[in-house]
Amino acid sequence: MKRLSITQLIPGMIVAEDVYNLDHELLIPKGTVLTDKLITKLDLYGILTIFAEDVLPASDLSETESSHYERIKSSPEFHLFKEDFENEVELFRENMNLVVQKNTALDVKTLLKNTLSIVSNHSGSISILDMLQNMREYDDSTYTHSLNVALICNILAGWLKLPKEDVELATACGLFHDIGKMLIPYSIIAKPGRLSEEEFATVKKHPALGYELLQSQDVDVHVKNAALMHHERSDGSGYPSKLKGNQIDPYARMVAIADVYDAMTAARCYRGPLCPFCVIEMFETEGFQKYDVSILLPFLENVVNSCLQNRCLLNDGRKVTIIYINKEKLSRPVVQYGKEYINLADQPDLKIEKLL
Repeated sequence: MKRLSITQLIPGMIVAEDVYNLDHELLIPKGTVLTDKLITKLDLYGILTIFAEDVLPASDLSETESSHYERIKSSPEFHLFKEDFENEVELFRENMNLVVQKNTALDVKTLLKNTLSIVSNHSGSISILDMLQNMREYDDSTYTHSLNVALICNILAGWLKLPKEDVELATACGLFHDIGKMLIPYSIIAKPGRLSEEEFATVKKHPALGYELLQSQDVDVHVKNAALMHHERSDGSGYPSKLKGNQIDPYARMVAIADVYDAMTAARCYRGPLCPFCVIEMFETEGFQKYDVSILLPFLENVVNSCLQNRCLLNDGRKVTIIYINKEKLSRPVVQYGKEYINLADQPDLKIEKLL
């Protein structure tokens, strides 16, 4: 690992430490293979030097090129998805700013139609969930997060085998769930460090603010409830009203799971994106008390099943393949290392650290 100036960087080098901009936002995560575009991005953000590894030796390069996520990132399908995604985020940002700043009508139909078109236009050989996992080097603003949650809600509703109309409604609930955050000072929302008690109390007002804003808009009551209730928890530990179980709107219960999953697997200024298996383990540890099990369990099972045959990195440095899912312990599947089979459910000191 060397500290190199951007003039010394060449495509194919590996980023050795997370790269942040001057506002402490993650620009490029550790482990990313540099491209001409990424090097240009560093220049645009005024980054003078980064820690990087030399170009991979031929023996390692073939393994990297054959990894699941590198294949996705280099595919034409992903580049089209990325373009559509970024265009939709910008349209969403523009519309939300008009609603919040000028009290214009919320164009639900157009924004929902655009979001659904991303699903229909990109339902090919690469799953939407895999595409989203590869968008983690991009900014996680409220607008980006809202679109992520909308797409995850769409996927989840499909896994729950809901009718088409309900899938679309779940997507809308995800899209507008955080609209209240747009009424919170940006300095608090974007603060890189720990929030003070006063700042956190301000952030916790966003569900009520979002609900109040949506009251004057022509939207389904479930969309309004999702904005108000997506931080409620089944055990009564959530906010703003400490609702329990069936007191929480069913669509808000779906959004709550998608919201937490996206937030945990996204990069933060103080850490890179968490591996989905780390998030699944968190859900297994405390989630069955806090979230609707009839929604959470199918979600976790399908996320894990989508990782079958993926390459991943264990915390001891070994690169393995996921070959079997333990239904009793979804976060700890059976993996293969060469001719050896490792049941992570029987190896408490081992865990999946990163998908490759």
